Amino acid sequence: MAENLEQVLAGANGDIVGQLRNNKIGAYVYPVVAPEFSNWRDEQWAWQHGAVLFDQSHHMFDLYINGPDAGKLLSDTMVNSSKGWEVNKAKQYVPTTPYGHVIGDGIIFRLAEEEYVYVGRAPAANWLMFQAEKGGYNVDIINDPRSPSRPMGKPVTRISWRFQIQGPRAWDVIEKLNGEPLDKLKFFNMSTMKIGDKTIRTLRHGMAGSPGLEIWGPYDEQEYVREKILKAGEEFGLIPVGSRAYPSNTLESGWIPSPLPPIYTGDELEDYRKWLPANGYEATGSIAGSFVGDSIEDYYTDPYQLGYGPFVKFDHDFIGADALKKMEEDGTSKKYKKVTFEWNANDMKKIVGSMFDPEGEQYKFFDFPLANYGNSSFDAVKDADGTVIGKSMFTGYSWNEKKALSLGYVDADVPLGTELDLTWGEENGGTEKTTVEPHKQLDVKVIVSPVPYGKMAADTYATGWRTTKKA
Repeated sequence: MAENLEQVLAGANGDIVGQLRNNKIGAYVYPVVAPEFSNWRDEQWAWQHGAVLFDQSHHMFDLYINGPDAGKLLSDTMVNSSKGWEVNKAKQYVPTTPYGHVIGDGIIFRLAEEEYVYVGRAPAANWLMFQAEKGGYNVDIINDPRSPSRPMGKPVTRISWRFQIQGPRAWDVIEKLNGEPLDKLKFFNMSTMKIGDKTIRTLRHGMAGSPGLEIWGPYDEQEYVREKILKAGEEFGLIPVGSRAYPSNTLESGWIPSPLPPIYTGDELEDYRKWLPANGYEATGSIAGSFVGDSIEDYYTDPYQLGYGPFVKFDHDFIGADALKKMEEDGTSKKYKKVTFEWNANDMKKIVGSMFDPEGEQYKFFDFPLANYGNSSFDAVKDADGTVIGKSMFTGYSWNEKKALSLGYVDADVPLGTELDLTWGEENGGTEKTTVEPHKQLDVKVIVSPVPYGKMAADTYATGWRTTKKA
């Protein structure tokens, strides 16, 4: 029986693409939090028109990194510069492999001089733990991984709870809780506020496109804080958001949350593959979608494809720096741009309508509000000649925009407003994933659109990693 990822891949007989496309596991699950508190339509509507409470306590890893070398570990593994990174500031953490491909991302909070916490999905957390161990950094690491998907009646225990209060009325709720006006700090700056008799740490965030806060504290205080927020929010129409609607907010704001970890090949990553377990995210995860690459490298993404180009700073040495310098020198860094794909309404009606046509073609089920059916998605986006010029990587539906949308990238010279074809569904009736039923592929018309797509997000986000310039 395989004990690590390297051994798992050995069983693929060289067909890593086929193995990951046929892994039985389906889409990424958001555990513990109820799927809906009201209904996903009202919950989506509220983050653009009222106020919402996001519960982020369970689906991400919290990795606590403490010690004299904590800052060095982070600087050595992220494309970002650490200049000006003071206590009570956070950064988007983007690590790359020695080959310049993005492993994943998350948020790093600097809590004290030698105390940080990474919050995000497993791939970047695993990379940090491996590098800390391999590099002999003088740090202590406490890993608080995501909660089990099915607690089966058992109590869920965490080190911390983590909420966000977001939406146009969010600040009204926040100041009512605090009992007095609260400074609207700059984005990703941290402070504190009062909730009842608790002093709560805060991060200025804007996940739904309007000023809001991310807040956290000891897990045993979670219910106390939640009740206070819901009570204070009644006056302003605040509602909690369930795990069904929650991940779809990124369709409007523009973050691609699940690139494939690019660690399945490369001699310099062999030790890492041997360190990763056989039952971990990287070994059991699946690839979904119509794009079938000749090799697994066809699914790897770099910072420029994911919109992280402005983050890349060569004022420090970091893993992958040489590869990224080469990309900038040879023009690879300007080959693609991140975009939103707006799906044609008539084609969407054809997909949904096929469920009610027993004698006709059955197209791949499009789930609402999120239609991803693998850990990482890659649908082929083609020009009029049928040439693949981009990939769609995260798909769903916005009740606010009344549109099916997906996030991905295209050739940099494709103007916004261009109509392209996106192939929906998998070849030959579908792969062996449990989330795939027999179906026929369909080419859907899509319009290349800005990131972020949501008007409120587009109007309120500062130009940066979420944004593309309008043509």
